[in-house]
Order: sequence, then structure tokens, then C-alpha cells
Amino acid sequence: RCQRWVENCRRADLEDKTPDQLNKHYRLCAKHFETSMICRSSPYRTVLRDNAVPTIFDLTSHLNNPHSRHRKRIKELSEDEIRTLKQQKIDEAFERPQATQESNENNEQNAVSEEGGEEQEEEAVPLTLEERENKDYLKSLFEILILMGKQNIPLDGHNVDELPEGIFTSDNFQALLEYRINGGDEVLRKRFEMTAVNLEYCSKTQQKQMLEICENCVREETLREVRDSHFFSIVTDEVVDIAGEEHLPVLVRFVDDSHNLREEFIGFLPYEADPEILAVKFHATITEKWGLNMEYCRGQAYIVSSGFASKMKVVATRLLEKYPQAVYTLCSSCALNVWLAKSVPVVGVSIALGTIEEVCCLFNQSPQLLVELDNTISALFQDNDEKGNELKKICRSQWTGRHDTFEVLVDLLQALVLCLDAVSSDLSVRWNNFIVGRAFVLSSALTDFDFIVTIVIMKNVLSFTRAFGKNLQGQTSDVFFAAGSLTAVLHSLNEVMENIEVYHEFWFEEATNLATKLDVQIKLPGKFRRAQQGNFDPDMTSENYYKEILSVPTVEHIIQELKDIFSEQHLKALKCLSLVPSVMGQLKFNTSEEHHADMFKNDLPNPDTLSAELHCWRIKWKHRGKDIELPATIYEALHLPDIKFFPNVYALLKVLCLLPVMKVENEKYGIGRKRLKEYLKNTLTGQRSSNLALLNINFDIKHDLDLMVDTYIKLYP
Repeated sequence: RCQRWVENCRRADLEDKTPDQLNKHYRLCAKHFETSMICRSSPYRTVLRDNAVPTIFDLTSHLNNPHSRHRKRIKELSEDEIRTLKQQKIDEAFERPQATQESNENNEQNAVSEEGGEEQEEEAVPLTLEERENKDYLKSLFEILILMGKQNIPLDGHNVDELPEGIFTSDNFQALLEYRINGGDEVLRKRFEMTAVNLEYCSKTQQKQMLEICENCVREETLREVRDSHFFSIVTDEVVDIAGEEHLPVLVRFVDDSHNLREEFIGFLPYEADPEILAVKFHATITEKWGLNMEYCRGQAYIVSSGFASKMKVVATRLLEKYPQAVYTLCSSCALNVWLAKSVPVVGVSIALGTIEEVCCLFNQSPQLLVELDNTISALFQDNDEKGNELKKICRSQWTGRHDTFEVLVDLLQALVLCLDAVSSDLSVRWNNFIVGRAFVLSSALTDFDFIVTIVIMKNVLSFTRAFGKNLQGQTSDVFFAAGSLTAVLHSLNEVMENIEVYHEFWFEEATNLATKLDVQIKLPGKFRRAQQGNFDPDMTSENYYKEILSVPTVEHIIQELKDIFSEQHLKALKCLSLVPSVMGQLKFNTSEEHHADMFKNDLPNPDTLSAELHCWRIKWKHRGKDIELPATIYEALHLPDIKFFPNVYALLKVLCLLPVMKVENEKYGIGRKRLKEYLKNTLTGQRSSNLALLNINFDIKHDLDLMVDTYIKLYP
């Protein structure tokens, strides 16, 4: 085929080049190919068919252009030669399998030849003047909505309650529409020139309909890529408030055509209090509304706020029952210890986590408060500057998401309390009323004995999983070896459970020492004493109470949660990470991936040759050149120039990197979650819109205005 390309281009100087050289160093413009030779799976991607040959050449334009006289000479083809070439191309196209022929016919129906600007296919029915004006009008409206979404401009403008009665003001959509009319948009001017100035140009209902179409069209661009890649994983983030209603943000992971693992935001799902109803709606939205085939789902993970963990676990269980290959895992963007703490079904732990978030939020809002905290830390750690400087640095980060959050909090607690007390009792005008009020409330919460016991016990229990969790967010080799250390972690926690009385005694003593340092009274919680209403058991001590209500259920829950999240299937998948050459090297190339790869057998192109192919893969890296480094990540392995020579290994690596526990190596392709966080941070709750949010977060996705207009006309004729 390369030879035919060279012949058709009349490039005698390239006839001695090899196909490899031609592929590497020479390119041909798309305009030289018939449109039937171009496969358009998307309006934004152009891919040549396998048998494509260039046949379109303008052989006379250079004669009229004096600047091109000295460019390469092109042999002029006769009319007979052109017809012969075209007939050859047509004959080859019809030799393809029947399924491909049908696909070609569908593409040809929409294809327009670039030769002479003449249409090859039968012309569409011409639009009337009224229809054309209506389409142009709708296109202008869609352009305004897309602009508002990308720039995060809410639809509503002034609150009606803010305005005196009888005064009309435009909302943001109408204001932009009027601005566009004043800027010279003739289509809009003709439409509204006779309309009263105090009338809505576009009703709220129509805006909502158009926004839904914008959202669906933009989402479909991502979903089309997901379907093309076949396999994917589903990840949800913490429940958020969208205009007064709880929603679940949904992200999808997939490997694109360029072998890059991507994590993209695809929309919000209304949250349901009943977990069974939520599971049904979750499944229906993904499969029916968004059109993804869950048979290709290879992972699921849920980042949840305190109190929502048990409900999302029901969703995961229901999906696993239907799709056993959709492995339930941890998400790489969430520390294991934070995830475990949020899932503990103890009210005191949820309250403590909420308090910690509020403290962190207050200090991050005020640089002056951080300076005040720095001074307090310096005074407390005069004898240990290194520790003090480390804590100051931590305070300026999102320390509530660390593996050692509770350890940091215990070290910081005295400094936090002293700083908040100083702020709340300051009689000067240095601090505003809001900060003084919050400082007083949070200081009271931090010096509650129930809070102190909770954070000390959580610190000690989670110390057994800290190193394990940190490795899960490390390099690929760290994740592989972490999977092998789970047994030891569970053994340690079971040993704690068997001797819980001894361990709890030490933990409670640490909590009482910290409370004494802060001058906090050691007592049973007031809510417990009030609930007893005089039937108080005199033998019930604070130590026994917290053992039964906190230590025992926390340790039991963490053991069970680790077993659930690291199922046998999940661990087998992580064992397959020995396919990554750097892990192979650490194992002295003595690996046996085929035993663990059985679960992915149906995902492989040639499962019968897997064993032989894995042997070749090991030999390739074991006997590599001295100057060749072993790829350290799945990302590096997928981008090897010869990876396609190992089709089974390539397929396995693609599926493995989809597991939500694996981090997105190239940050450029994991920005969906960051943009989601930025949108939520920068948008007031009442002004949030699930439709506009998708447009804002995916602002760089190309959109087809004509498709949006046609869809709208079809749905709302």
C-alpha cells in the first residue's frame, strides 16, 4: 500500500524508501483521499480505512501560481488513469467483509467529496427560509448557554426578593442575549425587535430543555470514547448539595486511543436515602441513560462522607451480584485510613471527623489565624524546632486527608486549643465576630473528653493500617508488595481484637493524659448520662464505656472492611502487577502471572497463547541491553513502541490500570476530579446546576452546535 501511495503521488524520489521510513518521516494531507475512505466515528476524529489510497490531486493549480513553480513536479494523470485508480479503490472497498461494507455505506451517506465542492450523495431536502432562521436562532441560544457553562455564570441574576415591586431585571441568560443583540447579532435582533423589554426572551422551561441537550451532547463525546475502549471503571465522589438537593458525582476511568489512563467527570446522580432504590437508579442511569455496558466494567470505588458509607456499600454489593468482574476497590485519590475512618459506624467518629474538617476550614480561610497558630506552635515546641517546623508546614496543607491525620491532630491539639482560646477571648478589634464565634465553638468541641478519647483511639487503631495504606498510594511496585502484606495487617488487628482489654487500657490512659494536659474533666458523655434517667450503673466507668461503644466496634469494623475491600478477586488482580517490568526485576523475573490472570481470561484477544507470550515478555526484559531501564509503571509499559507485539500483555495492563486503586500516573489525564472540586468550591450552593457543572468541568470537550440544534428540533418540534 505504501508503494501505491508513492506511485499515486508521483514521487519518484521516494520509490526506494522502505515502508517503515515512509511511515516515520512522511505525511499526506487528508484532502487527497475520497471521503468514503475516511472513517468518522466522531465529528472530531479522522481515521483512514485500512485500504485507503490517495486518488485526489489538483494537477494544474501550481501552473497558475508563480510561487509554486519550483516545487516538486507532479505527473499529470489522464482522465482514463484517474478513472482506473478510482475503480481500483471501489473494487477493493467491496472486497471487505459484509459488516464493514454496511459501515462504509452509512459513512458514505454523510460524506461530501472535497473535489470541486460537488456532493457525491443525493442532496438533502433544502430548508425553507423560516427553518433556516429558526436553526440560526437556536444556534445563538445554544452558544450563549455553552458560554455560561464554560465560564461558570449562573442562569439567574438578581434575586427577585432583592428588587422593589414592579421593577423588572433580566436574568444572566437574557442579559447576555441582549448584549449579543446589541453587538450586532442580526438573527436575534429580527427575532426580538418587536418584543417588549420586560418580557422573557427564552422561558425557564426552554432554557432547561436546551441545557439538558447541551449536557447530553458534551457527555456523549466522553462516553463515545469509553465505548470505543470497551473496558472502564466507575468512581463516585462525596455527596454534594446541588441547589438544595443531594447529588452523587460520577466519574469514569478508561484507557483512550493513545494508551492514556483518563478519569473524566460524566455527571451527577440524584442521591436516594434508601440504598436499594439508589442501587437500582444508579444502575439504570449508567446503562440506560448513559448507554454504558456494565459487562465491560472492571472496577468500582466510592469516596463517601461519614454516614454514607454503608449505603454505598449496598450499591457496590448489588452491582457485584450482577457483574462479578466489577471489582470493588479503594480509590487512589483517598487515603485508606481516611476512608476507613469515614466508614466506621460510630456516631462519635463521624462527629469528630466533622469537627476536624471545620477546624481545618477555619484556619485555611484566614492567613492571620495561621500566623497565630504558627506562633503558638513555636512557643509549645521551643525545645524541638524540627517537630514544630514540620507541624507548621502540615498546617498549611490539606492535612485532613493524610494517612496519619489522627496522629497529626493529637500532636496539634494543644496548639489548636490555645490558639482558638486566645482568639475567642481577644477583646481587641483584631478578629471579626464570625472568627471569634467559630473559635469559641470549635475550642469547646476540641476540649470535649468524648472528642479526645475518639481521636486517640482512632490514632492507635489506624496505626496498624497506616504503612499499608501509604504503599497503596505509592509506586506500582509498592502496590504489588502491599497486596502481599495484607495478611500480616489482618493478623495484627485480630491480635488486637483478642486482647482488646489490654490495648484499650493503654489507649484510654493516653487519652486521659492528653485531657489532663488540656485541663479537661474526665467523665462519661452527658448524652449517655441523660439517657439513663436515674438508672445509672455505678460499675460503668468511662474506660469500660468507651471500650464497648468505641474501641470494640471500631476494630471489628476495620477488620471486616479490609476483608471486603480487598477481596480474593481484588488481590488476584493486584498480583498481576508483576507484569510491570520493574516489579519483574525486583522478583528476579521469577513470576507466575498466568495463575492470577485467569479472572481476565475473557478479556484477552488470544488467551490460548498467554503462557507463551508471558514467557517471551519475561525473556525480553531479563535479557535487555545494559542501557535500557525497566519501565516502572503501567503507563510507561503501555507506551512502549513494541507493546502491540504482546497483545495479551497489552490487554492485561489496560484492564489493571483501570482498577480505581491504581493512581492516574499522568496528572494531565486525571483533572476531572480536580475541576469538580474547583467548581464546588467556587460556586454557591444555590447557584449550582448539574447541567452547567458538566459544561464547566468539561470545558475543553468539543461540541457540535448543529447536532444540539437538530436534537432540540427533533425532541421539541
